[in-house]
Amino acid sequence: MQSKGVMRLAAKRVLITGAASGIGLACARVMAEHGAHVLGCDIDDAALSVVAGEAGMAASMRLDVAEEPDWAAGAAWARREFGGLDAIIHSAGIGVGGDLTTLSLESWRRQQAVNLDGSFLAVKHMLPLLREGGGGSITLIASVTGLRGSAVFAPYAASKAGVVALMRSAARASAAAGDGVRVNAIAPGVIATPIFGRMEGVNAAATDPVATAARLVPLGRAGQPEDIAHAAAYLASDEASYVTGIVLPVDGGLLMS
Repeated sequence: MQSKGVMRLAAKRVLITGAASGIGLACARVMAEHGAHVLGCDIDDAALSVVAGEAGMAASMRLDVAEEPDWAAGAAWARREFGGLDAIIHSAGIGVGGDLTTLSLESWRRQQAVNLDGSFLAVKHMLPLLREGGGGSITLIASVTGLRGSAVFAPYAASKAGVVALMRSAARASAAAGDGVRVNAIAPGVIATPIFGRMEGVNAAATDPVATAARLVPLGRAGQPEDIAHAAAYLASDEASYVTGIVLPVDGGLLMS
């Protein structure tokens, strides 16, 4: 919950992908608490419908981030129902790991399609919507693996490294255009979310965030989805009006190790 009645995002229209669980759901809750009108999107519309009201979402819709028609429909929906958007939090993603010498090309491409292509499509279809309103904020959820690499999650790390490069490129383009849109990324470390248990191509030990954090994270514990959500709320707020093109690690010190 926000402290001392602070409403960082009062009346801002914020679209969040992956909003049915994990970081996306935490972002929806925190931003609604800060006064935002939250538009929650997820490929799992059944799960989304269960949590939408409790999380304070103003509206929700099914959106497969790897499918361009879904993004076009999402932009049209936001324009029609809310008159535009002020911020995007792109959280949806999957995790694929495995040995690079045996990994199938199909698995590699599926990983990039969801994480990297999805981020590209978010920028492609939502940046014009933000420009229509005179500016706003795009926050892409990357990962510390995209900054330091991973022997276990190489496909995932590669996709998130691409997200970082995409973010910096979009931030430069928007700054050059003077469109008032800021573009940033958050790099979570080991966060206790459902995606850990759904990581593909790795052994069970690698999908335990508590054990992984105890072994690797300087602070000695896994982060919570709310840790990322509070960072996202800051980047979407006017308090971050001079912040663009950054990768904000929220990782318990993992990048130091």
